[in-house]
Amino acid sequence: MTYDDRISIPTPEGVELELVLAGVGSRLVAAIVDQLIKMGLFLALFVIGGAVAGDEAGGFLFAVLVVASFLLFFGYDVAFEALASGRTPGKRAAGLRVVCLGGEPVGFLASAVRNLLRLVDSLPGIYAVGAVCILFSSRNQRLGDLAAGTLVVRERRAPLPAVLPNAFDVTVADRYAAWDVSGITSFELVTVRRFLERRWQLDPAARGRLGWEIAERLRPKVPGAPPDLHPEQFLEALAAAKAARG
Repeated sequence: MTYDDRISIPTPEGVELELVLAGVGSRLVAAIVDQLIKMGLFLALFVIGGAVAGDEAGGFLFAVLVVASFLLFFGYDVAFEALASGRTPGKRAAGLRVVCLGGEPVGFLASAVRNLLRLVDSLPGIYAVGAVCILFSSRNQRLGDLAAGTLVVRERRAPLPAVLPNAFDVTVADRYAAWDVSGITSFELVTVRRFLERRWQLDPAARGRLGWEIAERLRPKVPGAPPDLHPEQFLEALAAAKAARG
């Protein structure tokens, strides 16, 4: 596939989470940006190392630069992916992120696996193996993604309000007294509770999209709920209102 494609991932909440897969072009843009940053950092490291060590420490400086370059070119991607929600600076610029197959944030182990196999994907020097694999895999995955169980997806931001509304200064019973939650089924309530329990494990973009989809599905069935209430606050209030009514 040479274009971005969409896939749907079933979640435990009973909602299909739609992700937009990144194609070869957008991934190439991200890779070029990251490579330029790495080269800049390596050049700075070389200049600083040479200035500190001096001419007489050539062998030692060479050994240090070899180790540092490996840590830079490998650790750069792992650190950003694991600590910045799957986004290196290049992926952030291209609007991409790495996630696990279920939409969860990528961890250190998965990131390390996918980036170690980058050495194979980059063969024979122009990322030919990785590009071919992306083009012919059903989920636009290179070998590193297949081994690590990861996807590279486009950022999708749900249409959520920028600022959460202030919490009410009343008791739970009074807060939801005007809400009619009789139309919410037990299955839908389980879906809401499972999302609220699991949301912290989800990638932020996937969490926002999934919460918005569940809230939009249920909001018309709850007369009295403020229409501008943030999706996650709405779901929290819905669960509390059902609990208050036994």
